[in-house]
Amino acid sequence: MELDEFRTLVDAWLDADADELAPPFTGTGTLDEQMTQLAKVKGAAYDAGWMRWGWPSRVGGLGGSSLLRGYLGEALTRRGLVEPGGYSMVEVLAPTMIDYARPELAAEMVPRLLRGEELWCQGFSEPGTGSNLGALACRAVRDRESWRVTGQKVWTSFAQYSQRCVLLTRTGTPESAHRGITAMFVDMTSPGITVRPLGTMHGGAEFCEVFFDDVSVPFDRTLGEEGQGWSVAMDLLPFERSTALWHRSAFLNRRLEQLLADAPPDSLSATEVGDVFVQLFALRARSRGTQYRMAAGEHLGPETSVDKILLAATEQALFDLVGAALADDVVLGGDAVGEQWRAQYLYSRAATIYGGSAEIQRNIVARRLLDLGAET
Repeated sequence: MELDEFRTLVDAWLDADADELAPPFTGTGTLDEQMTQLAKVKGAAYDAGWMRWGWPSRVGGLGGSSLLRGYLGEALTRRGLVEPGGYSMVEVLAPTMIDYARPELAAEMVPRLLRGEELWCQGFSEPGTGSNLGALACRAVRDRESWRVTGQKVWTSFAQYSQRCVLLTRTGTPESAHRGITAMFVDMTSPGITVRPLGTMHGGAEFCEVFFDDVSVPFDRTLGEEGQGWSVAMDLLPFERSTALWHRSAFLNRRLEQLLADAPPDSLSATEVGDVFVQLFALRARSRGTQYRMAAGEHLGPETSVDKILLAATEQALFDLVGAALADDVVLGGDAVGEQWRAQYLYSRAATIYGGSAEIQRNIVARRLLDLGAET
């Protein structure tokens, strides 16, 4: 199916089922409500066939360009039917699962994710390592029947709702750095896993600490080969900065439109709004180019750090406008709509941290794109 036809049909479906798909809450809703809404919308989109387009037939997909699934997420986000963070975990984790898992495992698991039956999380970050994945210490050792995993992860989004985790572990010596890392697909119900949600200043508990105490992971849940975890991570991370960012930019576009509707008269200048509009347009243009390169089969690499830098700057610039125009809501909250603005303003303060900090992204651009030399 071509993109124009797909867009027309999806929009017609969303128009026809608008009442059924609408969230049953006003504003952002609680995290529990968001997750229930996400599962409902994904299930409906899968049953209607739309969620299967853009994915290969070997995992239950209907084929077609990745642009199709990019548009579906954009449309769902733009209409406020899903929050982009939870929805886009499909785009972050499913492609790597397809590339690195045993074909039988991918064929079994990916449809569950697409249907909304399951949510998966990403076990990469650890206390004290920051963005340095090569320093991770969560350890996996072999016994006769399985890997035994012991260690801790942190900032693991939606771990308390997840049935599976794409996990990076240390299987080599610490001195081997990135060469001693192995990726695994772990059942979150396994004995020895403890999930501890972390409260954040925006009032949610999206992030979690996850503890692994001698957790058994079958060898056939290894993603790729032993010691290939760095390659798995480098394959996965650009997906955080491709379709996932396209969906978030659609969310920011919707919030700008809503801000213009909600802001009191004369609380925003044309210059301020114009500056944010230009930043959002630049982000959308850059992200659109990334979508088309991915659809053409091009390898996504360090250049996606530019997309992330633009996203962080745009998100904070937009919500700086929110803070100026809707100061009472941002400071005090109030009704459901006011609480939504407050929560999203506070969340935007982390835009230069989540998904790879702005400092790290600029370092990647400097070293790997501009060849400005090694870090000293």
